[in-house]
Amino acid sequence: MAIPVVDLSDFLSGDPVRKDAFVQALGKAYEEVGFVAVKNHGIPDELIANQYEYVQQFFSLPLEKKLAYEIPGLAGQRGYTSFGREHAKGSEAPDLKEFFQYGQTVEDNDPIKEEYPDNVKVNEIAPFNKTLFDAYRNFEKSGRSLLQAIALYLGLDEHYFDAHIKNGNSILRCIHYPPITQEPKSAIRAEQHEDINLITLLVGASADGLQILTKQGDWVGVTSLPEQIVVNVGDMLQRLTNNKLRSTTHRVVNPSRDLWHTSRFSMPFFLHPRSEMSLACLESCIDESHPKAYPDATAGEYLDERLREIGLKK
Repeated sequence: MAIPVVDLSDFLSGDPVRKDAFVQALGKAYEEVGFVAVKNHGIPDELIANQYEYVQQFFSLPLEKKLAYEIPGLAGQRGYTSFGREHAKGSEAPDLKEFFQYGQTVEDNDPIKEEYPDNVKVNEIAPFNKTLFDAYRNFEKSGRSLLQAIALYLGLDEHYFDAHIKNGNSILRCIHYPPITQEPKSAIRAEQHEDINLITLLVGASADGLQILTKQGDWVGVTSLPEQIVVNVGDMLQRLTNNKLRSTTHRVVNPSRDLWHTSRFSMPFFLHPRSEMSLACLESCIDESHPKAYPDATAGEYLDERLREIGLKK
């Protein structure tokens, strides 16, 4: 399936016509599909290539070395999470993956720093830590621009989200789906789910496998070109907009048998706001045809609920 493609340079061009065309194209794609491919996204190709190189080196470490970075009590929000620990909401079967998570680094005197655990530093691959930090900051910057466009589409002030995501609780997740060594119980590597956050930015995975569920109920493969990133709506944005922008159900399926011996690597950036942001449905998205669909909650309360549902938090 060719998902809609937008060019972020249009939004940043300073040309009102190009900027508005981007806003409308992005909003329409999020109402109809929930996924969009973004070119000229501003995240340097060299940085992405380095990140993948270090991610592969990390997951190649012996298990006992990786387990040294699995920190009890952090609900997988920093450091390593071992194979089979996470499952989709409503599913008992564990996803066939291991992952490493890197979070916010607060560099000013914002008291929100007390909410965030320190990032876990990997000793064996020194450049990994700096590359994670640089990638995180680049994803934040691109994500902020995309949320500014979404705000305009919703009739809000362009900078509505800016303060909510400054020092926000975003997560950069590096995922490894190991080779399949025996007949799997299911064709699914990561069961169908929706993301928790506002938006997810995903640089091209190392292999195919991502599928989205269309409004017609069909599973279709998502492919993006190497110079594009895929960006989808998460549940927090769906709640905020009272289902105007839809969080798309997606999954990762196993490769064909001839590719079972291969790994799949993926690097989603889950853009979260600060915990105190209200996700109460926007008044402008509520009317007689679209009554309020969700109870009020803060981003922190909703995240906590979802982490329990997917098994990362007790």
